[in-house]
Amino acid sequence: MLSRTITLHFVSADGRASTISGKIGKSLMQAAVAGGISEVVAECGGKLTCATCHVYVREPFASDAAKLSPPGAEELAMLAFTAMPRQANSRLSCQIQLTPALDGLTLELPLSQY
Repeated sequence: MLSRTITLHFVSADGRASTISGKIGKSLMQAAVAGGISEVVAECGGKLTCATCHVYVREPFASDAAKLSPPGAEELAMLAFTAMPRQANSRLSCQIQLTPALDGLTLELPLSQY
């Protein structure tokens, strides 16, 4: 039977690592909030209006479009408003839907969302 959850790894700006489970079909932001990842503030609740769920996606996922679809135009526009510098691997976690292909995804968390 196929697992209904995947494993997600978060690394805070101070190097502290956390591992949580995320339900397939939910957003990465929802999984982070449910898993107690306090650095993902998610102020707008996933409505793509605040950029407070900013994360940095680590390789190999960041450049593998077969595993992680690229950001859409609205997400790219909102990434201009992140509190910490935008990088090539910056994403808004509310826009990443969890799939089995993302099992083991590792994300770095910015120092601040404000």
